[in-house]
Amino acid sequence: MANTPASPGEPKKSNAGDLLVQGSILAIAGILVRFIGLLYKVPMIRILGQEGMGYYNTAYEIYNIGLILSSYSLPLAMSKLIAARRVRKRYQDIQRVYASGMMFSAAAGGLMTLILLFGADYITTVIFKSPSSALPLKVMAPTIFVFSIMGVIRGYFQGQGNMIPTSVSQIIEQIVHAAVSIGASYGFMIWFATRPNVKSYGAAGGTLGTLCGAIAALMYLAFLMLLYRKANPKMVRRKQQLPKETWAQVYVTLLFTLTPIILSQFVYQLSGSVDNSMFGQIMDKKGLVESQRAALLGIYGGEYRLLTNVPVAIASSLGASMIPSIVQSRTRHNRQEVRHKIYMTIKFNMLIAIPCAVGMGVLAGPVMQLIFHDSSQLSANLMRIGSFAVVFFSLSTVTNAVLQGIDRMSQSVTHSAISLILHTALVYVMLEHLDWGVYGLVIGNVTFALVVCILNWISIGRALRYRQEIKTTFLLPLLSAAFMGAAAFGSYNIIYSVTQINALGVAISVPLAMVIYGLLIILFGAVTEEELPEMPFGMRLLSLCERLRLLP
Repeated sequence: MANTPASPGEPKKSNAGDLLVQGSILAIAGILVRFIGLLYKVPMIRILGQEGMGYYNTAYEIYNIGLILSSYSLPLAMSKLIAARRVRKRYQDIQRVYASGMMFSAAAGGLMTLILLFGADYITTVIFKSPSSALPLKVMAPTIFVFSIMGVIRGYFQGQGNMIPTSVSQIIEQIVHAAVSIGASYGFMIWFATRPNVKSYGAAGGTLGTLCGAIAALMYLAFLMLLYRKANPKMVRRKQQLPKETWAQVYVTLLFTLTPIILSQFVYQLSGSVDNSMFGQIMDKKGLVESQRAALLGIYGGEYRLLTNVPVAIASSLGASMIPSIVQSRTRHNRQEVRHKIYMTIKFNMLIAIPCAVGMGVLAGPVMQLIFHDSSQLSANLMRIGSFAVVFFSLSTVTNAVLQGIDRMSQSVTHSAISLILHTALVYVMLEHLDWGVYGLVIGNVTFALVVCILNWISIGRALRYRQEIKTTFLLPLLSAAFMGAAAFGSYNIIYSVTQINALGVAISVPLAMVIYGLLIILFGAVTEEELPEMPFGMRLLSLCERLRLLP
């Protein structure tokens, strides 16, 4: 396997900077979405309690599997197919792909909605041992149909190289989601206060927000698509000189593109549902009642996983923007450009994921107390043990996108399946024989992503004769993050010992840590003068570094 990354000092050979900018548009939206999610989950936890959040999270895990099996991968598949035809100027084929995607999404999304509506009681009671999760699941089920249609429109714009519609729609979706979830949860808890399990109704109010948010985002995207078609009638109806693809060819291509992506995402995301199901089954046998199990899952899913998913949003966004970009480079047979895009995307992602993981681990207790008002040792320990899942999930998400972009999607499925088998066995041992409880779920969460990373890393190297540069991508950011973590820990404890105010300690130590990390990655040479312009806001950062004389 040749060591052929684009070296740090190598002149720019690609539009990787544009890729990172487009990815960063999605990433910023993703961070805003996760941040809004954190904000509204805090009052929801207070309204529903950890038990109610456990019902909500169990319903969401089941919904997520249904979404993946039906339509979650539509944006990626559509963007990949449209990007390839856009490079070859096959405009009429683009419209056929779009129409085919719409018909497929309506059928698949509608079918899965019906399955969850009529199968909710059986799934939640028999498989997850959480019958109180049935009602919130039924309320959320129609969201799959809405998301299916919305996913096709998002994929259309992403395939055109425009990430803004997806980004704005995500923000609209989450704002409406947050407002309705809080209001409906509170309202349902009051209106159904006399029912036997009022927290199940409260959780259903939360899932109603998911549906309303998706409807709002779809209305925005539909309006945008109408404006786009009116503004670009020639592009929409433009004839191509090459023969058009037949409808059968389009459907076959769509099916062959969707299937491996769906399988990959299904297996990759299945670990959460497997964990919830095993935890419910095993802890039920060990004597934990439904409310106790739900409370523990509320901490694990509603606090630990919710918080660690915030920085992973960057990886998801970069991956979504990377796929059509890599497809365009491969269509032009430019392997060097493909390698450079991979190099820059992974490096940029690690520059963010590594310090996030270190910071979450070092300030686990203060952060959990500040955000969730949870000062328990359990929640802090879960974050300390599992914080590096941020790095592994970020890297595995990006490398999965690379494999999908270079048409090695079957390998992505295989790697996720292998990791899931190992993960399931490990979590079973930790729950059944070691009695580690919810700690076993966190350890399994970390190891699952780690195994996927390793297997993806090997496959990408073999497929592209590519090896990611180690020193400036991983080692120097980790060294910088270690110093940053020590500074954050020390400054927080000094401030807290003097003031006894947790929020003040976090508010000062976190920005201080960010500044220290930013300076160190420049001084240690983790980011070079040649690489800065390719990164988001890179020219401004380069100018600032030159004024401060930080660059050699």
